[in-house]
Amino acid sequence: MWPDRRLIDLFKTEFPIVQAPMAGVQDAEIMIGAAAGGALPSLPCAMISPEKAREQVNIVRQRIATPVNLNFFCHKAVEADAAREAGWKARLSSYYKELGLDPAAPVTAANRAPFDEAMCALVEELKPEVVSFHFGLPEPKLLKRVKAAGCIVMSSATIVREAIWLEENGADVIIAQGAEAGGHRGMFLTDNIAEQPGTFALVPQVADAVKVPVIAAGGIADGRGIAAAFALGAAGVQIGSAYLRCPESRVIAPARAALAQARDDSTVITNVMTGRPARGVANRVMREVGPISPDAPAFPHSATALGPLKTAAEKLGKVDFTNLWAGQAVRLGREMPASELTRALAGAALARLGQMAG
Repeated sequence: MWPDRRLIDLFKTEFPIVQAPMAGVQDAEIMIGAAAGGALPSLPCAMISPEKAREQVNIVRQRIATPVNLNFFCHKAVEADAAREAGWKARLSSYYKELGLDPAAPVTAANRAPFDEAMCALVEELKPEVVSFHFGLPEPKLLKRVKAAGCIVMSSATIVREAIWLEENGADVIIAQGAEAGGHRGMFLTDNIAEQPGTFALVPQVADAVKVPVIAAGGIADGRGIAAAFALGAAGVQIGSAYLRCPESRVIAPARAALAQARDDSTVITNVMTGRPARGVANRVMREVGPISPDAPAFPHSATALGPLKTAAEKLGKVDFTNLWAGQAVRLGREMPASELTRALAGAALARLGQMAG
């Protein structure tokens, strides 16, 4: 038995496991697998249009009766700075030359849009059971509409102060994102990555500070990690990296190989890829230009100049300029269908919790 059933009761899922939204490397297929295994499936919406989000949710709902989580970014949009962009392109010029690309050719702007009126209208139309946010919460009038649509609201906290702020401003569930977590830091009241606590330190302090259920995220990729999260006061876990090598993920073959070879010390926090700190398996540009570079334009504009390099290198079977977002437990990932992986994770966690209780 799970020692805390609040999330199971709230989400109406079999297990207190959230399949983490992973922008760019997943679609409805992994959601369907995770949901069939008993988890809450998540769709990352920050890089797709409302039309694409609607299509993906419809695919899920046609295939399986499950609650769904739609995930959005709610950062403050920053206009591109032409001078910074030019300096960044100059910093990357040797790579353009190496790959035979024209640095003066027009490029598509990076698309990571904050939650807006159009996406809010989509939420009201689709009425997902859960809506999660990264980088805080949207403006109050939009959040009010999300809640009026009957959605449970979750958001990530990287420090206790953020967790308290989220509870005070309407979050129903808080995701305590430790420094080990893959992808972008959910930080919004701090920008100091050096001070971010790890999951083991963060979860119990957040659980003590708020009354709403807490989800542990970061470095959790097996039954032991899930059981540990519950021992620390979490009511559930969010798992991303463990799903990256499932057949349903959209991770390209060279990136799959890099993830399969990754070790405990293979990931770093970098701002080079998007302009905002995120954890991933180190690639060539992260090592040579960063991992943290003062030259990187503000989020998400750093990704714009990297776009042509990413495309060209991937055609050569290289991931020198590809986001390989993953957490420190990436080595624990397995190549198995998402439904089987979810059940294996839950089963191992329940066995471990039973041993601890005994």
